[in-house]
Amino acid sequence: MQTKLEDLTEKVKNVGLVINSKKTMALRINTTNTDPFTLSGEAIEDVDSFTYLGSVVAKNGGAAQDVSQRIRKANGAFVRFYLLWKSNRISTRTKLCIFCSNVKSVLLYGSETWKVTKTITSKLQAFVNRCLRRILNIHWPEVIPTKNSGQGQESEVSMQIKWQKWKWIGHTLRKGNEAIEREVLDWNLQGRRKRGRPRQTW
Repeated sequence: MQTKLEDLTEKVKNVGLVINSKKTMALRINTTNTDPFTLSGEAIEDVDSFTYLGSVVAKNGGAAQDVSQRIRKANGAFVRFYLLWKSNRISTRTKLCIFCSNVKSVLLYGSETWKVTKTITSKLQAFVNRCLRRILNIHWPEVIPTKNSGQGQESEVSMQIKWQKWKWIGHTLRKGNEAIEREVLDWNLQGRRKRGRPRQTW
């Protein structure tokens, strides 16, 4: 891996680019090798997760950390519209449209790559329901069916994630075989897996 890193450093120099060692991190997966990686004589930090293009890439391959970050960012987006949610001059329909375009889009950013579990779906749906209750001024202990709370106008979070996954897979399959996404999708991993139940996949 060190050799590949050095080769990459030389390649990018040919086009006038320089890799910043302070912004470069190493994430090791399924390896016992702990030899440090160096770049321009400086050691590269080993991490268990890092953020790339706004999404968290974790060592265990799960989406839990990314989902937690998405919920925090979506909550921040929701709070910025606090006065709008409380306004009586704006229709509920308009509020829901703004919620979907400015809050829900932040929440589900990158969800087409998530390995979704029931726990993750429940956390996302709970956040959406909590936001909708505030928008619609529905307070505890009032219990109103979801279809009557205004959410019926939008599909459930789990269905939206599935829809985004189908869009992504269709986009990938339409690409040529030389595309890196297509190569990863068609990659046939060799060898034997560890004992025990296999992890849930994408």
